[in-house]
Amino acid sequence: MSLSNSPHQGYRSVFAPGLMAGRVVVVTGGGSGIGRCTAHELASLGAHVVLVGRNLQKLQDVAAEIVSDGGRVSFHSCDIRGEADVQALVTAIVVAHGRIDGLVNNAGGQYMTPLEKISAKGWQAVIDTNLTGGFLMARECYLQSMAAHGGAIVNIVADMWGSMPGMGHSGAARAGMVNFTETAALEWARHGVRVNAVAPGYIASSGMDHYPEEAGPMLREMRNTVPLGRFGNEAETSAAVVFLLSPAASFISGSVLRVDGARPQMRMGWRQGVAPVEVQGRDAVKPFEGFHRYVVPKVFA
Repeated sequence: MSLSNSPHQGYRSVFAPGLMAGRVVVVTGGGSGIGRCTAHELASLGAHVVLVGRNLQKLQDVAAEIVSDGGRVSFHSCDIRGEADVQALVTAIVVAHGRIDGLVNNAGGQYMTPLEKISAKGWQAVIDTNLTGGFLMARECYLQSMAAHGGAIVNIVADMWGSMPGMGHSGAARAGMVNFTETAALEWARHGVRVNAVAPGYIASSGMDHYPEEAGPMLREMRNTVPLGRFGNEAETSAAVVFLLSPAASFISGSVLRVDGARPQMRMGWRQGVAPVEVQGRDAVKPFEGFHRYVVPKVFA
């Protein structure tokens, strides 16, 4: 289904108006969180955004927001873990729009549990969602459009450097996606396709509200392990994605752009610790409030 409306000011992007005009960009997991925010920014810059997700109602809601803000959008319900479903989805998009210029492989999900309690079924479900589904989407966009026309792919991974305790299945999948990113960047470069990844750290996104209530105290304390002393937000992640899709990144491929406030560099015993509140407000590091429809996760309310 496709929707459009008249131009309207809304998203406060740092990028030039019209940067993505005429481009067709697919955003998986576009019904919430980082995917929703990225879709809004891309649409505000002139792209026709194709939202993909399993929850049709969420896609409809985000599409209505984008239309209200003057953007161009269409949406498709699809479980990206199914090969035939992904093939049919990409075919439908290419038939409708002629080509796919960009893919944001954002769909993902996991649950918190220690390794010894993860069943084979649970492990496979997370691998399929966070790794296999992204591979299938990228492969089909490449085969059905980008091999002929070029394009850019951005895979959303995670802050899994060193380890990902309590989410070992997700960490393994994200690490696999990083290697897939590097390999695809090499193999598909000959056809003018760039493949990069964005690794969000602790981002105050709606996804945090899916964790169990008892995880609330831990989630609220996580900022104390970030050198910049705060959570990132969806707009700060979206800006990294848009940059990698843009012409400004035309010589960047096979890279991972971390958006994490230097969290992986934090070491126990570092005497200067976390930036105090007054430092967090300095221009170079204060939050970028670009997304006009951002909602603070309930766990922080």
